[in-house]
Amino acid sequence: MDDWDKPGPPFRVYGNTYYVGTCGITALLVTGPQGHVLIDSGTDKGADVVLANIRALGFDPRDVKAVLISHEHFDHVGGMARIQAATGATVVATPDAAKVLRTGKTAAADPQAGSGHPPFAPVSGPISEVRDERPRTFAGMAFTPMMTPGHTLGATSWSWQSCADGVCQTIVYVDSLNPISDETYRFSDHPALVSAFRAGIASVAAAPCDVVLAPHPSAAAMRDRLLGAKPLVDPAGCRAYAATAAARLDARLAKEGAGG
Repeated sequence: MDDWDKPGPPFRVYGNTYYVGTCGITALLVTGPQGHVLIDSGTDKGADVVLANIRALGFDPRDVKAVLISHEHFDHVGGMARIQAATGATVVATPDAAKVLRTGKTAAADPQAGSGHPPFAPVSGPISEVRDERPRTFAGMAFTPMMTPGHTLGATSWSWQSCADGVCQTIVYVDSLNPISDETYRFSDHPALVSAFRAGIASVAAAPCDVVLAPHPSAAAMRDRLLGAKPLVDPAGCRAYAATAAARLDARLAKEGAGG
């Protein structure tokens, strides 16, 4: 199901990476001996599910040291203030995303600014801003950001390694590379964002990638992969995800060029 707030049980994705989100919105917990890293919070209501799932796995939310984000829309970060209050963790985001987190309101320049997104509780605690793609260490574990703006201005994808039985896989949490907007926005009127959008898609396609995950689990065929209908480990997964994103962007620009 794609219900954003519907509770679902947590499960191990691979190694020390766990799914702790709702049925329709991904949140990931990466665990380690020096503490844990959470990625995304879900909605304000969904954050309660995330915290309950962390506890259900036997982990203490207070051991979460950093919370990374994919992009600054309420369905993925609306519960960030609640998560930060429960964990005491530092939130990690790009400068554009950090501005939205601090206000709880969609940025005026966001493609979906006119879509009626509800405001969310602002993040009042520490936010560490990521301005480049150097690997970062959180709780003793390395994470590499990829700037993938387009769906929002501050969108970020993340990669890291998880190991099981001596076999390590590179996991890539690819942001929602979907060119959707409100009724008035035209991507073709924003060439700099389109150029950055294409560069981010190219980065995802070229990234080392064994397991691809996405903020909306259905976008990465999570159900089929859990059921064994598709492989969980797929080195072509990021390339396929990027190809789909590039095709959507091309189609959107072509529609705009035709007056649509």
